[in-house]
Amino acid sequence: MRRAAALGAPAVLAACVPAGSGAPDVAVVQPVEASPAAVAPPQAPRLAGPSTFVYDGQLTQGGWIRGQAPAGTVSARLGEQVLTLDGEGRFFAAFDRDAGPTASLTATLADGRVVRSPLSIAPREWQIERVNVARSPGGPSEAFMKIRRPELAQIAAARAKDTGAEGWRQDFIWPVTGRISGRFGSQRIYRGEPGSYHTGLDISSGTSGTPFVAPADGVVILAAREPFSLEGHLLMIDHGAGLNSAFLHCSEIDVEPGQHVKQGQMLGRIGASGRATGPHLHWSIKWHDARLDPLLFLGPMP
Repeated sequence: MRRAAALGAPAVLAACVPAGSGAPDVAVVQPVEASPAAVAPPQAPRLAGPSTFVYDGQLTQGGWIRGQAPAGTVSARLGEQVLTLDGEGRFFAAFDRDAGPTASLTATLADGRVVRSPLSIAPREWQIERVNVARSPGGPSEAFMKIRRPELAQIAAARAKDTGAEGWRQDFIWPVTGRISGRFGSQRIYRGEPGSYHTGLDISSGTSGTPFVAPADGVVILAAREPFSLEGHLLMIDHGAGLNSAFLHCSEIDVEPGQHVKQGQMLGRIGASGRATGPHLHWSIKWHDARLDPLLFLGPMP
């Protein structure tokens, strides 16, 4: 006789073969359907982490935030920009110089739920110089663009690299000290027509050859041994999570593409290569396509 088994059944109906029949005692078990209430539902895994976004930083134009996405997040965005999340859901995000007054962090969770956190982005009063002269007509010549296009392609290719660097987690340090000769975001208005704004922070040491160091850990993604038409000897460092630094007008670059660098490590020396009126370090920071203010990453100059 085939034996039937009912796993987890709370009760059974049983019949036994009479003793003395010459056959061994065999219990005949009929399965009984369990009540749904008797079966414990599977427990969802408990995921460590916050129930919503947590972050701190500089919520202003040209500023940034570091934070952690809600527990169970499988993807997250700032606006339409996808965020890079580490194993604990931590991220870096930032706001362009011309960012609007509001933004939104959005997380999609493993169970399909969506969590949104609205952000208020404070406006900045930029250093604006109004000039009573007309802006120079026309754009760059074709001869110049023939030189410039390959340079721009190298810069774009460098910024597209994902090195896995983790300098974005650190508090940045000054790459060099000296007089601030140009501020991020400053701009000239030519008879009502705005010119391009200044995309970085200029630090002047007074002479060429002053060493500068890495403001945070990273990987070298571009080191222009031949000077570019505008930037001169250009050095770019990836800090990870879409964040990178560029150092312009160098007189010397002491690191190589692909090299890992540590915060405080010497990278090169200040100069006046490219289109520069004197020796200084032009330091610019970008997060994907957003241009950021280096001063908002720093404490007081030592």
